[in-house]
Amino acid sequence: MLPFPTYARFTGAPLKVYKITNPWRSPSGTLPALRTSHGEVISVPHKIITHLRKEKYNADYDLSARQGADTLAFMSLLEEKLLPVLIHTFWVDTKNYVEVTRKWYAEAMPFPLNFFLPGRMQRQFMERLQLLCGEHRPENEEELEKELYQEARECLTLLSQRLGSQKFFFGDAPASLDAFVFGYLAPLLQARLPSGRLQAHLRGLHNLCAYCAHILSLYFPWDGAEVPPPRQTPAGPEAEEEPNRRRNQVLSVLAGLAAMAGYALLSGIVSIQRAAPARAPGTRSLSMADEEEDE
Repeated sequence: MLPFPTYARFTGAPLKVYKITNPWRSPSGTLPALRTSHGEVISVPHKIITHLRKEKYNADYDLSARQGADTLAFMSLLEEKLLPVLIHTFWVDTKNYVEVTRKWYAEAMPFPLNFFLPGRMQRQFMERLQLLCGEHRPENEEELEKELYQEARECLTLLSQRLGSQKFFFGDAPASLDAFVFGYLAPLLQARLPSGRLQAHLRGLHNLCAYCAHILSLYFPWDGAEVPPPRQTPAGPEAEEEPNRRRNQVLSVLAGLAAMAGYALLSGIVSIQRAAPARAPGTRSLSMADEEEDE
């Protein structure tokens, strides 16, 4: 998801950012999502970048035809060679997923979404990895993993050679290729991974590390700082949602409890037995006495 906000920072696009941890509150039900001034909702990162270009926020405006062709070639290389290993590193590798990825999302998401959404996301990324690897992948998982990591290391080395000593890939100004490269490399470089084979190779490419640090300090100066910049409180319709936030939290908790109770009943963990109603003492004697009086 980082290529999109990075591209927006590069171009100075006037975006109003809402940080939410519940993807169901997004206009599209997924993250990231962009609501345009015309009310259209776009949730695919490269389509968001295309929309920004149509709105005259184009980071590639000054590129030559050859540089444009290089951009397409390198972006294709990133998706084919680097993206599969990033998915494997964060979502398939057991240690990284349990100790880092799932922990990130479980701590950020509200209850009860943090119980099942990380697992659903993992399955979705594993399906995407299968599509990226294609039909010609080795059947042996160890051979596949070895092949993927070898290609990813070669991709990083090629990026390092192409960057050289430049600030950005095409000179002194960032372009869309820089947004995608940074979006892929920054999480890998910053995360504390217990299993970080590709991370170790990246940290050995000093110009790429300096490149990521330069973009972080220039375009994300407050990210990771102890004191974030002051956040303006909107006075429009968004402010009216504040009184309902507590209500939404309570409803989420009740929905989670209802779901768990339903599961317990259906699975037989909890059963309900109907007991005979207890009679008050002396009820039978009173009824018999009434019958005698009627006689």
